[in-house]
Amino acid sequence: MPSPATRQASTTDARLSRVSRPEKQALSGAFFWLSAFYFVYCARPEDYIFFLRYLPLAKITGTAAFLSLLTSAGKTPRRFKDLPREGKYLFAIIILLFVSGFLSPVWRGGAVSHTIDFAKVYVAWVLTFLLITSKERLWRIIHIQAASVPVLCLAALMMGHSIPRLNGVMGGIYSNANDLAFAIVLSVPFSLAFLIRSKGLIGKLAWGSGLIVMAATLFMTASRSGFIDMVITGTICLWHFGVRGRRFYLVIATLFVSAILMMSLGGRLRARMSTLTGSADGTQVEERAYESFEERKEGMIKAFYGMLNYPVFGIGHRNFPVYSGNWIDVHCAYLQIGVEGGIPVLILYLLFFRRGFKNLRAIRKKRNLDPETTLLAGALHASLIGFVVGAAFGPEAYQYFAYFAVAYTSVLFAISREAE
Repeated sequence: MPSPATRQASTTDARLSRVSRPEKQALSGAFFWLSAFYFVYCARPEDYIFFLRYLPLAKITGTAAFLSLLTSAGKTPRRFKDLPREGKYLFAIIILLFVSGFLSPVWRGGAVSHTIDFAKVYVAWVLTFLLITSKERLWRIIHIQAASVPVLCLAALMMGHSIPRLNGVMGGIYSNANDLAFAIVLSVPFSLAFLIRSKGLIGKLAWGSGLIVMAATLFMTASRSGFIDMVITGTICLWHFGVRGRRFYLVIATLFVSAILMMSLGGRLRARMSTLTGSADGTQVEERAYESFEERKEGMIKAFYGMLNYPVFGIGHRNFPVYSGNWIDVHCAYLQIGVEGGIPVLILYLLFFRRGFKNLRAIRKKRNLDPETTLLAGALHASLIGFVVGAAFGPEAYQYFAYFAVAYTSVLFAISREAE
């Protein structure tokens, strides 16, 4: 009879043999549809390729991804039983949002419909964890987000250069100036990681240009929350990649480019920021910015009282604009999900994102990390910090990018553990 140590070693060898199968055997069709879903969500090609707007791309790729999830059950190197705790937290959040929708005191049909749409993130999340069993595939899926946002920013600048703050130039998660700025902040760390990872001059020029385009777009949105978030996230990036990575040229280049963009494109942003410092001089831009600030403060107060009135199941997914009476989302993701889903959902939400940081902490504790893992862990840490900060200023509770980032940390941790 084999000893316990022998059985444990054989189990480890079996797992490693499953993980090290050729990628073409690891359900390439399912990975294709997962990639297509990421591309449609991140790049929104229907916004700038005319004939695609007549196709329901999100529904097509979402349905195909769901079918891929069903058909891949039991066939992947990882199993459903291997899903980490954060995956279970996300599933519980969605279940409770359905309960909240069915019991909503505001609008049941709308809440349930919005929850069904949001539930697609769980399908993508689970597929990401099950299908991505190598760093190469992880870089490929992150590449979709990292490349899509600068291309979309370039399209927004070209199509809406004369539109104030680029509002409504793009659709979906990029339609609002603050949402566009938030998406930029979450994607910048990944683009910077690809810039560092690129070996050739063309690749570095492409990613460097993409970063400048994203920074210019952020200034054009004149988003106060986006700018504050970018300063904090950028500082974390420079700490990981510039200081700890001994690439001090990144710090100098970032300060130089930021100064030029602030002088050339930052006029509206400076005017809007002055309303926070009390130095506004009464221009029309500043008056509108102050009115926006007061509206958001009032919305947060209403959301807090809404949580007190409906603490268990909330008022239903995306029902706060109706509940508030002024058709404006509460500009704080934590209050947003707390008032719409209830306090239990808020707790699960915080636990879910906490797991992302715990995964990264566990990865960094491992000895002899290879440069690519270190690079990716730094980018993920900066992106998650960007979400935690930005979520305090915007209605971003259901924005997929943050959930994707936690999935990336889960995958990276699983890959590191399986390689031991």
